[in-house]
Order: sequence, then C-alpha cells, then structure tokens
Amino acid sequence: MFIDIGGQSLFFDTVGAKLAPGADTMLEKPTFIVLHGGPGFDHAGLRPFFDAFSDIAQVVYLDHRGNGRSVPSDPSTWTLDQWGDDIVSFCAALGISRPIVLGQSFGGMVAQAYATRHPQHAAGIILSSTAARMDFDYSLAWFRDRSGAEAHAIASRFWNVGDDEAFADYLKACMPLYNTTLPADGQAARSRSILRPEVFRHFSLPGREIRRMDFRSSLGRVSCPVLVLAGEQDPITPPHLSAEIMKALRPGLGQSHVFPACGHGPFRDSPEAVGAVIRAFIMGLAQGPHA
Repeated sequence: MFIDIGGQSLFFDTVGAKLAPGADTMLEKPTFIVLHGGPGFDHAGLRPFFDAFSDIAQVVYLDHRGNGRSVPSDPSTWTLDQWGDDIVSFCAALGISRPIVLGQSFGGMVAQAYATRHPQHAAGIILSSTAARMDFDYSLAWFRDRSGAEAHAIASRFWNVGDDEAFADYLKACMPLYNTTLPADGQAARSRSILRPEVFRHFSLPGREIRRMDFRSSLGRVSCPVLVLAGEQDPITPPHLSAEIMKALRPGLGQSHVFPACGHGPFRDSPEAVGAVIRAFIMGLAQGPHA
C-alpha cells in the first residue's frame, strides 16, 4: 500500500487488525510501527518475525523514503531529520496516535530522530541494534580480528568507497558475520529484499550524515519508555554503543537487554528470548487509549 505525505509516496504494509472482537465490544490494539535497517534496504528482512506480534498489536511496516518501494524520492530529503519527521506525517495521514515504534539498526537512528524531535508523539520506543553515534574503528577492528585481513579490507572498502562492487563483496563476505546463526531462509529473505545502494552511499560514506550523527546530547528530550536491545557479539552496533544510549536517556525511562551469543538484530539469533522481551514491553504499555 502507498500513502502520500507532502509529495513523497511511502510504501507500508500491515499485519493484523486494529480492532479485535471482544465479548460485547471491539477491543482496540496499539499500533506497532516497525522501521527497517540499512539504509538502502526495505522491510522484508524483518518478516516474518515481527508478524507474530499481531495478536497484541496491529503491526505496520514502513519503507523509509528513498528505500525499498518508497520511490521515487529526492536525495536532498534523505536526512535523519526528514526520515524522523516522516513518521509523524505518516501517522497523521493514517490517523495513528501514540504508536509504539521499533527501529532496527539504521531504523533505530530514524527512531531516535523521531523521538528527539517529537518527544510527546510515541507511547514507547524500541531501539534494536542501533547507536546514538557510530564507532567505525571498533567495527573495522572486529572484522580484522574475527575474520582476517580480507574481511577487514572488504569492510573498509564498503564503508569508505561503497561502489557496487564493494557493496556486493560486503553482502557476501561481511554481512554473514553480523549474526551468530544462519537462518534457514536467510538467502531467500535476502532475495525478497529490494536493495538501493545509492541511499547507503548518500548517508554512510565519509563526510555523510552517519559520520556526524550523535544523539547523545538530545536523547534526554525523550519522554516515553524506551527498550534498548543489543547483541553481545554485534560487530556494527556493539553493546558499548547501546550503553551510551541508556546513559543519555532520562533516569527510569530506559530498560536495556544485552543478549549473549547474539549479533546484529538479536531477534535473528535468539527469537524466543528477544520476542518475549518485546512482547512484555508492548503489553506493559497497553494501559490507556491507543489509535
């Protein structure tokens, strides 16, 4: 499905009903907006895991502008501020209020932009395998120490050159190291995804926004509960970056879970444990009206 927000067409999909029949009334479920990583990917890699929460929430997947099916798009608008503001515009267009917003990886950076620019908008935020600022020195050293000089060279070329060859080599050699398990449908899931390397290059190469990004001074504006999820063996957004997010939040708002033997997107390596934590967080926010 597509919706227009000020001239930008955004693709979204939903799993589950907003209203569920009760004994004598229709019961309203919260809206759970799931933001994919990248940039340059789409929401396909988050399914079907997050579909499972449709029994307690209406799950909404959104392809960020310029990503996946949300094209065409003006590259000058590919900024964290705009991507964050898009969440508010998207909700306004569909009549969604007080959503629970989960951001995975790059999606978590968008979620931080959204939550710091619009601190009263969400009922809750889930930040999965993300960072307030990046630590590329750590990541490049991780690839060298864990997989040798060739992986280090491929990762360095990806993050510093990012041409199509570097992109393809990184997907083949380095991304399988992001996680500690290999999902049975991993290759199929990759085949289902729409990749847009031009968005990655716009956002992630030297001099671009990911290199300047730092939410540590603004996360104190967030006023809703925040769940921070990290994988102990994540090479890209390691636990010390999740700890920085927790430190920057107001006392008492955040809860953090670091999952052992898990990598980037710990739900991929330990779906039952991570799913239980997310489910408890959503259900804990269930008091009060949602739309």
